[in-house]
Amino acid sequence: MKKIEAIIRKSRFDDVKNALLAADIEWFSYYDVRGNGKARQGRIYRGIVYDTSSIERILVSLVVRDKNVEKSVQAILKAAQTGEIGDGRIFITPVEDAVRIRTGERGDIALYNAEQEE
Repeated sequence: MKKIEAIIRKSRFDDVKNALLAADIEWFSYYDVRGNGKARQGRIYRGIVYDTSSIERILVSLVVRDKNVEKSVQAILKAAQTGEIGDGRIFITPVEDAVRIRTGERGDIALYNAEQEE
């Protein structure tokens, strides 16, 4: 199992969500996050300079079976990519175990319903 975390532009979230659903990834979490990037510029509005180095993004987090890692990453990559600076990052980390609270099932089976096995 792997945990995939993607930091993406807010404007690309609906595209990423739809791409994950199209790739049969139905369970994920997302959070509003802020961060700092390399780009440093100030925006001027009505004579006041605002610092735009703090960037608003969305963090999409999902845990998938090993066989679904590549299709999940490709779905996020294709949907989130604009080709401009600030498109974001994808991080992939190993997950040791998962437990379904309702049934106590452990491992891969905790991530999906066995009756829906492909």
